[in-house]
Amino acid sequence: MLKKNVPQDGGILDGWHEISYAIDDDGSYVLAPSVGWEPANIANKQAWELISKQLNDVIKRIQARELSPLAYYMVKNQMDTDLLAKYVRLSRWRVRRHLKPAVFRRLKVSILERYAKIFNVSAEQLFDVSEFS
Repeated sequence: MLKKNVPQDGGILDGWHEISYAIDDDGSYVLAPSVGWEPANIANKQAWELISKQLNDVIKRIQARELSPLAYYMVKNQMDTDLLAKYVRLSRWRVRRHLKPAVFRRLKVSILERYAKIFNVSAEQLFDVSEFS
């Protein structure tokens, strides 16, 4: 694509730019900023709508005491148990076990701090379900 043809459709980036490769007047590849491209905007919007729905579903399950608050942070940060287990250096079965509210409430502070560090919150915030409503 020529640099002058890089899409500038606006949309989901809201003040940000994405960088694309384009060909300049000399025929060389250059980095060209774009404020968006309509098909990408549609795909991103649909993805964020799905994440929002997943967050609402997991909040209901947390409030029904089916899941621990850890599930909220996993969905919010688009993580599954395998990925989170790698980040906190725990086995997958332990992370899955920590999704149970009764087990989560009894976790050692050191484990909670590992989760909190990954999610960039305090250990106390991991328990604060009032912010989910």
